[in-house]
Amino acid sequence: MKKLTCILLIDDDEPTNFWNHFLLTKQNCAEHVVIAKSGREALDYHRHCMEAPEQSELYHWPDLIFLDINMPRMDGWEFLEKYISLPWEGHRKALVVFLTTSLFPEDLAMAEAMPEVAGLENKPLTPATLENIWKLHFPDGAPTDDKLIG
Repeated sequence: MKKLTCILLIDDDEPTNFWNHFLLTKQNCAEHVVIAKSGREALDYHRHCMEAPEQSELYHWPDLIFLDINMPRMDGWEFLEKYISLPWEGHRKALVVFLTTSLFPEDLAMAEAMPEVAGLENKPLTPATLENIWKLHFPDGAPTDDKLIG
């Protein structure tokens, strides 16, 4: 599995973030794994990436976002709506995979209907899930333009 530059985890659940961060680090998936505990925090992170490119040692453009659906104040769908509308000129968007415990068929149907969503996986991350995502979306270790939202 080739490394990505950055993976962004967006989830309000600390134990889930701990496990996913541990697994991604152990699997050596990315140079940087960043955790945002809310959709708002993730949007702020992206704004820092856009507004302060000179601070690239602090803010790394994510290649992959694992996004929880059910979060307080701003759920995954709301985050995605705002994320898509950010001014992306000159910036690369990330591959977005919902990572959720939701068993609602509506969530699966909505995710499948949105071209901006590359998939919906069950929590927590597993080595097998990561391997499948890499085989499908990152066979050469880097995102391809047709897999990035935009």
